[in-house]
Amino acid sequence: MAQRVAAQREDVAHSRFMTAGEVAAVLRVSSMTVYRLINAGQLPAVRIGKSFRVRQDELDRYLEDRHTKAC
Repeated sequence: MAQRVAAQREDVAHSRFMTAGEVAAVLRVSSMTVYRLINAGQLPAVRIGKSFRVRQDELDRYLEDRHTKAC
Protein backbone atom coordinates (compact mmCIF):
# COMPACT_ATOMS: atom_id res chain seq x y z
CA MET A 1 0.00 0.00 0.00
CA ALA A 2 2.80 2.41 0.89
CA GLN A 3 4.50 1.69 -2.44
CA ARG A 4 1.27 2.48 -4.31
CA VAL A 5 0.89 5.81 -2.51
CA ALA A 6 4.53 6.65 -3.24
CA ALA A 7 4.03 5.80 -6.92
CA GLN A 8 0.92 7.98 -7.10
CA ARG A 9 2.80 10.89 -5.53
CA GLU A 10 5.59 10.39 -8.05
CA ASP A 11 3.06 10.46 -10.93
CA VAL A 12 1.48 13.66 -9.64
CA ALA A 13 4.87 15.29 -9.13
CA HIS A 14 5.78 14.70 -12.78
CA SER A 15 2.35 15.46 -14.24
CA ARG A 16 1.73 18.50 -16.37
CA PHE A 17 -1.15 20.56 -15.05
CA MET A 18 -3.11 22.68 -17.50
CA THR A 19 -5.32 25.70 -16.90
CA ALA A 20 -8.92 25.74 -18.08
CA GLY A 21 -7.84 28.09 -20.86
CA GLU A 22 -5.15 25.67 -22.04
CA VAL A 23 -7.60 22.78 -21.99
CA ALA A 24 -10.10 24.90 -23.93
CA ALA A 25 -7.47 25.64 -26.57
CA VAL A 26 -6.65 21.94 -26.97
CA LEU A 27 -10.33 20.99 -27.25
CA ARG A 28 -11.17 24.09 -29.33
CA VAL A 29 -14.05 25.02 -27.04
CA SER A 30 -14.67 27.93 -24.71
CA SER A 31 -13.30 28.07 -21.18
CA MET A 32 -16.90 28.00 -19.93
CA THR A 33 -17.36 24.59 -21.58
CA VAL A 34 -14.30 23.31 -19.72
CA TYR A 35 -15.69 24.64 -16.41
CA ARG A 36 -19.00 22.90 -17.15
CA LEU A 37 -17.20 19.60 -17.78
CA ILE A 38 -15.30 20.01 -14.51
CA ASN A 39 -18.40 20.93 -12.48
CA ALA A 40 -20.36 18.03 -14.01
CA GLY A 41 -17.63 15.64 -12.88
CA GLN A 42 -16.82 14.58 -16.45
CA LEU A 43 -13.32 16.05 -16.42
CA PRO A 44 -11.32 15.55 -13.20
CA ALA A 45 -9.56 18.66 -11.96
CA VAL A 46 -7.75 20.02 -8.93
CA ARG A 47 -8.78 23.32 -7.42
CA ILE A 48 -5.86 25.55 -6.49
CA GLY A 49 -7.02 28.74 -4.89
CA LYS A 50 -9.80 30.07 -7.11
CA SER A 51 -8.69 28.30 -10.27
CA PHE A 52 -8.79 24.75 -11.59
CA ARG A 53 -5.96 22.68 -13.04
CA VAL A 54 -6.41 19.56 -15.15
CA ARG A 55 -3.70 16.92 -15.38
CA GLN A 56 -2.59 16.20 -18.95
CA ASP A 57 -3.15 12.47 -18.50
CA GLU A 58 -6.70 13.10 -17.24
CA LEU A 59 -7.44 15.13 -20.37
CA ASP A 60 -5.99 12.34 -22.51
CA ARG A 61 -8.14 9.78 -20.67
CA TYR A 62 -11.22 11.98 -21.12
CA LEU A 63 -10.62 12.13 -24.87
CA GLU A 64 -9.91 8.38 -25.17
CA ASP A 65 -13.13 7.53 -23.33
CA ARG A 66 -15.15 9.62 -25.78
CA HIS A 67 -13.47 8.41 -28.95
CA THR A 68 -15.92 6.91 -31.42
CA LYS A 69 -15.34 4.96 -34.60
CA ALA A 70 -16.81 6.14 -37.88
CA CYS A 71 -19.38 3.80 -39.37
